[in-house]
Amino acid sequence: MSTFEAWVEAARPRTLPAAASPVLVGTGLAIGDGVFRADAFIAALVGALAIQVAANFANDVSDAARGADPADRVGPPRMVASGRVSARAMWTATWLAVAVAVAAGIWLIAIAGWVVAAIGVASVIAMLTYVGGPLPYGYRALGELAVFVFFGLVATVGSRYVHDMTAPLSAWILAIPMGMLAAAILVANNRRDIDTDARVGKRTLAVVLGRGGTERMYAVLTYGAFLVVAVAAIAGVTPRLTGLAAFLAPFAIGPNRTISSGAEGAALIPVLSQTARLELWTGAALGLAAAVGG
Repeated sequence: MSTFEAWVEAARPRTLPAAASPVLVGTGLAIGDGVFRADAFIAALVGALAIQVAANFANDVSDAARGADPADRVGPPRMVASGRVSARAMWTATWLAVAVAVAAGIWLIAIAGWVVAAIGVASVIAMLTYVGGPLPYGYRALGELAVFVFFGLVATVGSRYVHDMTAPLSAWILAIPMGMLAAAILVANNRRDIDTDARVGKRTLAVVLGRGGTERMYAVLTYGAFLVVAVAAIAGVTPRLTGLAAFLAPFAIGPNRTISSGAEGAALIPVLSQTARLELWTGAALGLAAAVGG
């Protein structure tokens, strides 16, 4: 693995749809409402991706420090634990990514005020304390809840808010399925790592619930997201056309079959990327439908 490839792997590109998708939804709503600002969209997208990359870098180095990435761990290699990247270099890269997010945030603050500053500060704190600090909440079965809040509610509503400083009900409602699918990405990751996480004392929600409970939770999150989309559109609380995104639900069948089939280890690796793609497709579909309106 070259140095460039090592850094790309450390950025965990499979997780980036969790950052981009809610921005697409919020932006689509802004277009449909006639308040779209191109600079707000670009800054929101750059900031979201930068904070996600920063989180991935921080998780890599923090997990390595806690011994949570043993040599027999299944899944994409971790760069610090494997010795490919030093802890110092990873922390430097983390803060560089945060700096990019801050630069985007400053532009958004100029547009939309102190609310954006509060979101930015909260996001950085959540990023640093997920598996870092004295009380990492990712080790206390709170990771999925945090992902739902920050990659669902905060990201979707915030991406809509920066265009005209309003947060309509439709943004809050569509934030729910985006948060559910983002949380499902983490569930897929933690289901794969359930044995090694349990052994090193990393009490993820998957470790707490066990295999069966984790598989049921994954099904609720993936299928439930499309149920929310359909019901909201039928009820008229979101643009009617957004209901068409519910037709993506069959694409959740494959990863659900895999994760509930008794598969272990490497056989579960594709579920993570499949779930990430599903969220990206859903975010793009919702954003496009919201932009068209109706």
